[in-house]
This record gives sequence, C-alpha cells and structure tokens, in this order.
Amino acid sequence: MNPDRSIESEVDARRYVAQWADKAGMKRLERFVDMLLAENRQQNLISRPSEAHIWRRHIADSAQLLRYVSRETTEASRGPWLDLGTGAGFPGMVIAILRPDFRTVLVESRARRVEFLKNCTAELDLANCTVIGERLERIEPFESWVISARAFAPLEKLLRLSAPFSTKATHYILPKGRSAKHEWEQLKPSIRKVFHVERSLTDDEAGIIVRA
Repeated sequence: MNPDRSIESEVDARRYVAQWADKAGMKRLERFVDMLLAENRQQNLISRPSEAHIWRRHIADSAQLLRYVSRETTEASRGPWLDLGTGAGFPGMVIAILRPDFRTVLVESRARRVEFLKNCTAELDLANCTVIGERLERIEPFESWVISARAFAPLEKLLRLSAPFSTKATHYILPKGRSAKHEWEQLKPSIRKVFHVERSLTDDEAGIIVRA
C-alpha cells in the first residue's frame, strides 16, 4: 500500500498499520482493540459510531504520525515520546505498541482512563510505556523527544503548557482534525513559521500540525 495514499476503509487501515508492525505488534494491537471495545461499555472512551471504524478512525489515525520520525532514528535517546491528554490511548498507546524501542509517556488526568491505560500496559507487556495520571501542569518537567496530542487543548494553550517539556530539538506532531489550518493561522508569525500543516491520511479535510 502506498504510504501516502488516503485510508478509506477498515481494510485499508489494517494494511496501512501492518506496514509499521511486526506480527507481535499486530497481535498486541488486536488485543488492545478488544480491550478498548470492552471497556467502552463501562466508560465513554470513543464514540459508539466510531467503533465500527476503529482501525481507520483511531488505530491508523495514530499510526500515521510515525511518518514524521525516521524508522531508523536514534533520537529517542534524547527523551521519551510524550503524549498529552492521551484519553483512550491515542496516539500514545498505538505508538508504544508499534515502536517498542521508543520510550513513551502517556499523560491523562481522568482516573478511570488512567486505570484502563495501566491495565493495557500490563496486559500487553509494554515495558516501554509509562502512564502518568496527573494534570500536565503538576508534572515535574523533563525533556521530550516528541510531543503529540490528539484532543488535548487548543493549539496556543497546548504549546504554552508543553513548553517546559520541549527543547529546540523536540518534534511536535499534533493531529488537530479539521481545525488544523485555522489554529495554525492563529499563531503569532514568529511561532507559526516553525510549524506546518500536513494532510491526514484518514480524513482529507483534517490536518496534522508538525514541527519536525
């Protein structure tokens, strides 16, 4: 499958994700999906309509962020991949599953979601994944190699809150849906020039704000 081709179906999504995963990774993703769907009956992790499209809407939508880091990168030694407001584990849990060589830190303040995420890391044996159940403002800052956030906060607020965890070398990979271009345009010119908007493979009208 062309890595830049739009992902239009569940079949497309599975094929796309398989390009990033080995057999063990795909098995972990299958198990993660099963756990998520079961937990979605207990708490609202994803919308019920999106369950039927979970591989396109959530798994592949997260996996595509790996396009913006090298497969052979050694930069992970500079710090973890920090995922803010990870919610049900998107994109952070998917990244942790697909790249066990990346240290990942998932930040989520809602207690029931934190419990679910910690259960997933234990069940899936993800030694590379740490879940922090706290508001970002209360966490002792550390340098991050990548910062991602799918539905954490408006862009300007997100950049302000994440600044203590960022260096000049930190990559930002921020799926912002259909508001991406508008939010990018609202940044001060001096900040806007270091970011750009990429097209999402899972929604032609959605964008990903990147500093890589």
